[in-house]
Amino acid sequence: MAALTSKIVSFLSYMIHSTISSYIQELDLDERINEAFTPIANWWEAVILHPFPGTEYLFGQSIPTIIILLVGGALFFTIYFGFVNIRRFSTSVKIVMGKYDSVDKNHLKDADDKFKKNSKEGEVSHFQALATAVSGTVGNGNIAGVALAIAVGGPGATFWMILCGLLGMSTKFVECTLGVKYRDVSEDGVVYGGPMYYLAKGFKEKGFVRIGKILAVIFALLCIGASFGGGNAAQSNQAAMQLVNSFGLTGGSARTIIGIIMMVFVGIIIIGGIKRIASVTEKMVPFMALMYVAACLYIILGNITFVDDAFSMIFTQAFNPQAGLGGVLGVLITGFRRAAFSNEAGAGSASIAHSAVKTKYPASEGLVALLEPFIDTVVICTMTALVIIIFNGDNTVFNYGGLDGKVLIDGMQVEGAGITAAAFSKYISFSGPFLTMAVVLFAISTMISWSYYGLQSWMFVFGKSKISDLSYKVLFLIFIVIGAAGDMSSVWAFSDAMILALVFPNMIGLLLLFPKVRDELSNYLSAIGVGSSSK
Repeated sequence: MAALTSKIVSFLSYMIHSTISSYIQELDLDERINEAFTPIANWWEAVILHPFPGTEYLFGQSIPTIIILLVGGALFFTIYFGFVNIRRFSTSVKIVMGKYDSVDKNHLKDADDKFKKNSKEGEVSHFQALATAVSGTVGNGNIAGVALAIAVGGPGATFWMILCGLLGMSTKFVECTLGVKYRDVSEDGVVYGGPMYYLAKGFKEKGFVRIGKILAVIFALLCIGASFGGGNAAQSNQAAMQLVNSFGLTGGSARTIIGIIMMVFVGIIIIGGIKRIASVTEKMVPFMALMYVAACLYIILGNITFVDDAFSMIFTQAFNPQAGLGGVLGVLITGFRRAAFSNEAGAGSASIAHSAVKTKYPASEGLVALLEPFIDTVVICTMTALVIIIFNGDNTVFNYGGLDGKVLIDGMQVEGAGITAAAFSKYISFSGPFLTMAVVLFAISTMISWSYYGLQSWMFVFGKSKISDLSYKVLFLIFIVIGAAGDMSSVWAFSDAMILALVFPNMIGLLLLFPKVRDELSNYLSAIGVGSSSK
């Protein structure tokens, strides 16, 4: 491991030296990094989005296996738990507000040894856990990802994003309950949790020890990759692009230099671990989300007469998309892909953050977690979509169905956050600096949260040591630079695929262990006196 660390540090030093040298010599380092990264991204995307056999004959269009698993699992959990996403929504809000905190301070007289073990104190509050997890989901998927979905799939993609968000609330509830139930708490109070732990421990209880260990390792390795991709490279990519466009930066290494600056800033934060991350995100995320929502509401309310037309386009084109958009299934897949990337329900990543919560009742945090897809997708993504649809009107600014999410606005090719920026600039004169700040802060908050997810997974595989900790953080910081320099299409292809890949091992675990969640929900609802769960 020491030799590996030495090589990693040497590689990082080489990259920094090469970057500076290239900048001085005015070489196009951005393009070089992109050319090396693109083939890898395209190959991985093809692997993960492999179509389910026979779907092209049944539906006239191939459907990725991952989409079927994601949607099917979310629908099953929603029905099985009696629409917990709707019926327990108010309870979730009350938990975050601290109404039931006193319940956690009371020990159950008849608690068994297993429950007592799981009741150990965590490291962060319900609100801090939610803020950390939301910071990992509320990012540039809400700004750039939504714009990408609409550019490719038209307004109808918004409907499927909303539906995915609503169903994803139930999936998020299941995985985060299991995350707390099967977490490990060290003697010094450090919490280790997430799918790798409930896959290993939960499957062991079922008698599938070997399968559980294999799935746990697979998930951990994929989560490490996802932390480099969706939780890192995609975020730095959009932040760098927005800064370059906003300030008119030129030069072949502009985005690489921005990536190095972000790398230093993020590095300072992530050294402090989950407590520092939580302290940053609990202040940053609410501020960012409220400011962004306020700006969206200003535009929406200022064009209130067109809102009904916008919603009409969303619902109509969800089932009757404009020509050239690949039909209903094409729009559905586009919407679900973008929603899955944004809220990560089914990927299991958020359960890593939620596992650190201070609670004796796993289901309490599961209920808190179901708020995430609602905040991220149903509220913030929908508002972004409405702003873009209002901006475009009846295809007056650009044509939907742009190749790779790229559209022409005023004769210039625009993509991702650039589309959202153009929409904002039409209605808010100072939107340029505001949106740039939002994109950068969203990116940083997502990166610092995902660094924690990836580190937890890394230590599960390679052990809990200072060398292991350092090795991961060095690699994570390198990918900030790679993402900043890369092309949007390749970076997002890789990022999408990495996050969606998590669904395979995680959903297998959820579909086997969900009865445990039912028992935990009944225990908690009885403890707070709001009635038992019903299927």
